Amino acid sequence: MCLILVAFKVDSSLPLVVAANRDEFHARPAQKADWWPDDPDLLGGRDLQAGGTWLAVHRRGRFAAVTNYRDADSPSRGKQSRGRLVTGFLQGHMAPTEYVDSLDGDRYAGFNLLVYDGNSLAYFSNRSSEHGELTPGIYGLGNATLDTPWEKVERGKAGLGALLADGKVNETTLLRLLADRKKGPVDEVRADRLPFATAHAITAPFIVLPEYGTRCSSVVLQDDADKWSMLERRFAASGERSGESRYSFRAVDRQ
Repeated sequence: MCLILVAFKVDSSLPLVVAANRDEFHARPAQKADWWPDDPDLLGGRDLQAGGTWLAVHRRGRFAAVTNYRDADSPSRGKQSRGRLVTGFLQGHMAPTEYVDSLDGDRYAGFNLLVYDGNSLAYFSNRSSEHGELTPGIYGLGNATLDTPWEKVERGKAGLGALLADGKVNETTLLRLLADRKKGPVDEVRADRLPFATAHAITAPFIVLPEYGTRCSSVVLQDDADKWSMLERRFAASGERSGESRYSFRAVDRQ
């Protein structure tokens, strides 16, 4: 289970605010967020098992992030890596709507994708017929379609909205929002594939389990001068902080 909270053009001084938790098996190898040696203009973590990334930005002022859909146990043999949906957008020049319209969702297992070019934001899922350009607002994405009203999504959106209303959006407050370990209600638990305790644990925004949990929290901000910042805080299986990376840059020509 993952969580991505986005405020898009809600605050004129911060056109894009992203706060996201990546939840994954602790044994799955990944590299911390950094500029990629083979693409020095791309900044993000890297999945070393399937390639690609779950969330990244590009020096041209582009952002993209992907989550798996909750039916991730569906057959995925022969499917392409969902992480390459992110790099495909970032390394190209398509507008967000043009990019999502070009995708063949059948080539991938279930996914949700957000893409942003510094001005417009678009959403695509191969488990929903509703996709395309998004209007300004606050959005929440887990492992179901955009704004599915799971408590962790609704609680996160409300928290982000309150921070914006109070003028208190910064790395510290957003990381505190992502650190919420309160579980969702019992009626959200799907224990058909998992023991009840495990299924209940993954309803929390921040997950702590021995084999699976929140691997990192990421904050991405774009200000009105087109200055970008990214912070990635990493966690061990115990839920304790294990590392942190912070970067900032000013977007270059988007052409």
